[in-house]
Amino acid sequence: MANDKHPDTKVVQGGRRKEWLRNMVNVPVSRTSTVLFDNMEASREAYPPVNGRLSYGRNGTWTQWSLAEALTELEPGAEGTMLFPSGSAAVSIALTSVLAPGDELLMVDSTYGPTRHFCDRELKRLNVSTVYYDPLSSPAEIEALIGEKTRAVFMESPGSLTFEVQDVPGICAMAKARGLSTLLDNTWATSFFFTAIDKGVDLSVVACTKYISGHSDVMMGAVTAATSHMTRLTRTSRSFGQYVSPDDAYLVARGLRTLGARLRQHELGAVKVAHWLKDQPQVARVIHPAFADCPGHAFWKRDFTGSTGLFSVALKGGSAADLDRLIDSLELFGIGYSWGGFESLAMSADTDNLRTAALRDYGGPLLRLHIGLEDPDDLIADLSAALADYPAA
Repeated sequence: MANDKHPDTKVVQGGRRKEWLRNMVNVPVSRTSTVLFDNMEASREAYPPVNGRLSYGRNGTWTQWSLAEALTELEPGAEGTMLFPSGSAAVSIALTSVLAPGDELLMVDSTYGPTRHFCDRELKRLNVSTVYYDPLSSPAEIEALIGEKTRAVFMESPGSLTFEVQDVPGICAMAKARGLSTLLDNTWATSFFFTAIDKGVDLSVVACTKYISGHSDVMMGAVTAATSHMTRLTRTSRSFGQYVSPDDAYLVARGLRTLGARLRQHELGAVKVAHWLKDQPQVARVIHPAFADCPGHAFWKRDFTGSTGLFSVALKGGSAADLDRLIDSLELFGIGYSWGGFESLAMSADTDNLRTAALRDYGGPLLRLHIGLEDPDDLIADLSAALADYPAA
């Protein structure tokens, strides 16, 4: 029944079981470490732990279970969701759950910086090798990279900083035929604008810190799994003692309830600002998945139901110092590494140390913008004043 509902209904109603609500609108915060049992038989029946059955604080209560269930309901065909203290932790555990010493991973070259660092440091230390592939590679080109030790393909679509959109269903179909696990960082779109599991993804990762929470006040990650991968994800997560506090789960669940309204407002503002930027003489190109000239736009148009507030702008000429001065002069855009909150942010997007398979010249420095919930006309005015002093090529 849940999967027949529209996404707007799911984000409002998901995980709000009557037995967890206890006659309240929101599932209450329940803090505990020790769970007391009526007798020894009941204590033994509490294991192995499952959502909905109290066992020990680390295994959660209805506060965490309700959020996990709500996120699962957003993904048709998913078996369940595990919660993690950050998006990076979610990526790390998801990868660890499908890889073993001696294995090889195919990783998209446009991946989030901390994901690359985990591959190059921790997975390498565990004798797992990583092969980076161009985000514009076709499924056949990725298949050509598969070796005897390859066990998984990791995607991020759109890609960090440069926003290439991948053919996720095509890559998943190829990988499944070769017996490989598939993972996707779906933080940009969330399951609201891109349902990953029904596209063939085995493990879909979202940094709830960003749009799911939406208020820049909590850190959390989540991995939603297909039935084939839920057991190994759960086992790995519990072996590493992964846990999120009930207070954080409550904050993220509260943010989830307004996800649809916020994402549409982010989308409207970002599209308006991006269209304005395309016409500015200081701008070489706007890299936005919803724009026809964005690499992989055809896949975005086919597979996504909307766009969000994050995109990049390639400036004409100028130096890194010129870009720094532009960002410093902005009044309505904060300077911060995160995004997905209600506030607008600006940050340089330096790819020099984050690319090995897809080195591209964009003609000038890259500016990454997150368009928040402010009036886009005010943001345009702020950008106009900053660009007026930029040395156009």
